[in-house]
Amino acid sequence: MKHTEDFDTYYQNIWQDRWDSLKSAFAEEPGYCTLQDGLLKPYFLDRASTYPAKALSVQSGDAVLDLCAAPGGKTLILALAKGKTGTLVANDKSSERRIRLKTVIKEHLPAPIAETVHITGFDAATWGLYQKDMYDKVLLDAPCSSERHVLSSPHYLAQWTPARTRQLAIRQFAMLAAALDAAKPGGRIVYSTCSISPLENDGVVEKLFKKRKEMFDIVDTTPEIGEKTKFGIQILPDTTGAGPIYYCCLEKRHG
Repeated sequence: MKHTEDFDTYYQNIWQDRWDSLKSAFAEEPGYCTLQDGLLKPYFLDRASTYPAKALSVQSGDAVLDLCAAPGGKTLILALAKGKTGTLVANDKSSERRIRLKTVIKEHLPAPIAETVHITGFDAATWGLYQKDMYDKVLLDAPCSSERHVLSSPHYLAQWTPARTRQLAIRQFAMLAAALDAAKPGGRIVYSTCSISPLENDGVVEKLFKKRKEMFDIVDTTPEIGEKTKFGIQILPDTTGAGPIYYCCLEKRHG
């Protein structure tokens, strides 16, 4: 009970009067959509998850990096957008999650597209040390607090502490800095989470501004659904029936 009370108090302080409606919405099934066109068989995912992948604006022939790719729904969107040309590196550090990623790609992508997808298992936070200025487009769908999942699981709720979101934000910043390094000058980076913690969303982007503001610009994006934040867009289930998803589009400066 103590962890439940701490969780409620923490997010009540952030979301104020809106917390009750958000918490109630988390108890409902998310708004699923079906990816089908161009796939061998349909793939189902929260429709909010499609927006960060689409915001990357992948074009035919692009060199694309998906830094935290599993389970693979966004990877499918990127692969279809890229088509048979260019390359897509789908990375995930977790060997267990990579098994799922490989299965998703094998079962859903036609062979000519699947052959252009390369699965790797490196630490996303150190990627920029080895490959710099390499990719036209980089998606970082970062591991996060995933409050919807925490609330639905007594096991994870019992492990939750207020320090969790602070620790995750530190890790997410390292990953976002690596994503920025990996992008080509003029390339686009999309940072996303399924968290409702401001520390993990705008807070991570704001820290990048403080550390590397000369290296990138925010791409102003008009949301199809959701609401604007200081730097990005947040899709929340109490108003859209989908999500939560946060995403922010960056463009790496030339020079």
